[in-house]
Amino acid sequence: MLDEQSDNDCPRCCRECIDLCLLCAQAVARNSRFSEEICRLCADACEWCAEQCGAHDHDHCQKCAEACRACVKSCRSMAQAS
Repeated sequence: MLDEQSDNDCPRCCRECIDLCLLCAQAVARNSRFSEEICRLCADACEWCAEQCGAHDHDHCQKCAEACRACVKSCRSMAQAS
């Protein structure tokens, strides 16, 4: 969707999620002192992306929204565990 036109932030939110999920995974792996905050930020971005992608009927957007919802749960759980 990155090169596609959209009536919402669907293409932009996917790129944000990719970058933040990678940062989150790296922070957790190195036991960063900022893991909790990064996990919270990642969850917020994934929640936004789930809303944006979930608004479209495309199969790939629905799969993205589903994956983002799962990521939200994981990130919120990791943020609370820190």
